[in-house]
Amino acid sequence: MLADIDTWVLDLDNTLYPADSALAGQLTHGILSTIAEHYGTDLTGARRIQSDLVAEYGTSLRGAMVTGTIDPHEFLGFEQRIDYSTIGPDPVLAEVLRGLPGRRYVYTNGSAYHAEQVLGRLGLTECIDGVFDILAADLIPKPYDESLDAFLASFGIDPVRAAMFDDLEVNLTGPHERGMTTVWVAGGTPYEQLAARRWRAADLPGFLRANI
Repeated sequence: MLADIDTWVLDLDNTLYPADSALAGQLTHGILSTIAEHYGTDLTGARRIQSDLVAEYGTSLRGAMVTGTIDPHEFLGFEQRIDYSTIGPDPVLAEVLRGLPGRRYVYTNGSAYHAEQVLGRLGLTECIDGVFDILAADLIPKPYDESLDAFLASFGIDPVRAAMFDDLEVNLTGPHERGMTTVWVAGGTPYEQLAARRWRAADLPGFLRANI
């Protein structure tokens, strides 16, 4: 069903590892702590501010830069304090990714540093041909068209021959409109087809094995 695909575009957080992992919890705490410090509030207030920032600007970082004066590298500094040992190798996913025909990229709203740490811990570094992070996108996050355009141009990707996997459905709308096959990585049945070139999959390795 994915025989015409030669480029595989993978989100990182909550896509290549579970959303309920300890790592995901550390990311949330790190972002909230940074927002709390920057805006002079507690974690409860930071949650409200983060919700507003994400709703209006796509990510907490972009919102904080637009509404404040925070330096992006300062904002992302919490990543240096994350304990990445809370995730470990995923040999099943590694085997499946290595077997995919063509190129494999990580497209993330996080930083390249964070992506490198996660991929290394999961044992997926050698499975990925390139990483496109929020800094490469000039701090414009998914789902904005400018971010997608920059990503596609950076690696010379033909959308019609590409498949994109993301845990946020909103991030897949633009790619699908460009002709990409999209797979929403979310809970539910192992996988199901939602429409032409649109899928939902709870089991990413299982979906790939069944459809290539």
